[in-house]
Amino acid sequence: LRSPFSVLRSPVSPRPVHGLKLNTVFRLTFILLLGGAGLTACANLQQAQTAHKQENDVTFSYAERLKTEAEQGNALGQVTKEQTVHKQENAVTISFAERLKTKAEQGDVLAQIVVGGMYVEGRGVQKNYNLAVLWYRKAAEQGDADGQVNLGAMYVLGWGVPQDDRLAVQWFRKAVEQGHANGQYNLGWMYKAGRGVPRDDQLAVQWYRKAAEQGYALAQVNLGVMYVLGRGVPQDDRLAVEWFRKAAEQGNAGGQNNLGRTYKEGRGVPQSDHLAVQWYRKAAEQGDADGQYWLGLMYEEGRGVPKNDQLAVEWYRKAAEQGEAAGQNNLGWMYAEGRGVPQDDKLAVQWYRKAAEQGYAGGQVNLGGMYAEGWGVPKNYVYAYMWIAASDGFEKAVELQNILEKEMTPSQVKKAKELAQACKRKQYKDCEV
Repeated sequence: LRSPFSVLRSPVSPRPVHGLKLNTVFRLTFILLLGGAGLTACANLQQAQTAHKQENDVTFSYAERLKTEAEQGNALGQVTKEQTVHKQENAVTISFAERLKTKAEQGDVLAQIVVGGMYVEGRGVQKNYNLAVLWYRKAAEQGDADGQVNLGAMYVLGWGVPQDDRLAVQWFRKAVEQGHANGQYNLGWMYKAGRGVPRDDQLAVQWYRKAAEQGYALAQVNLGVMYVLGRGVPQDDRLAVEWFRKAAEQGNAGGQNNLGRTYKEGRGVPQSDHLAVQWYRKAAEQGDADGQYWLGLMYEEGRGVPKNDQLAVEWYRKAAEQGEAAGQNNLGWMYAEGRGVPQDDKLAVQWYRKAAEQGYAGGQVNLGGMYAEGWGVPKNYVYAYMWIAASDGFEKAVELQNILEKEMTPSQVKKAKELAQACKRKQYKDCEV
């Protein structure tokens, strides 16, 4: 007979029923400040995320402006665009950086913002948030809306300035007064999160809508989610789909993932696994970890595509290697079951642990199950109990703890409970002592 803990080897659903997310957990979407063609790059800024477990993101501004400046013949925009085309990954030469700094020192606001971005990213100069703030402030104080948005974002993150949400809101408002879509989006984010202003879903929707109606894709995604959840607006899946589609058709991965989810669940659209896969694939192929996870799940389940464990593993691995906890958990499960890969409990434990240490309940319970059975690790009921107890809210956690308690002494149970509490305080790092 299989162990009671064998149930833990099935994939754990990575999202609640309303798991359409607000464009990831505080993933900062950097508009590449040297990109002349409106290029974007998403960076999972783990240190910044730790203290800001919100559902959506604040953004920096202004690659589209560089594109416009270049098209209109502005020399700085043209040289920045040329730099982007001829240098790999927007690498910045020292001589180019010096030319930009000279322009910035002469009061050119666009150069000031570019130089600020160089210091944020460490491109052509040593990364220095204090100097980034200095240049963003110079542009902001000249009334430049992009500078105001970027200075506000630095206050949100506490980069180069003491963290101060109220000052961030002040700078976002200055940009909003100029009709700036990125500023509107960021102000909506602050109202949604209750950061620097009282939390107010209706005002969040108001500002998201203003930005969304200007075609700002991130705002379109977040406005769609507010309709899914019925936050600040009456719940309406069809309107959610409309906004997700607008963002998805602009190539926004969050919109593509959420549109895929609506097709997968038949919310606001006729249910279609085929179309769900289509949209997940678009996100996955641009390197989005969530899209990679969902595409892997569709291959594993054979929904919208022929069932294929090898391809499921391939996509789970891509997501897992980017730190996506659900992908790590399910990759661990594939190793535990020997599906799409040779069976290997040690590798299963490795991936479960990565998910568990991010606070992912599925990974924590699965890791606890491996300790309970001695699969891939020495059997240890104390660690098994600790990880399962640490998984707040997991539906079977209490049941599994009761099973373990029958095999443990009272002192072992007491120690395991103490370790579970300490593990939570340490944010699930270094829990096994």
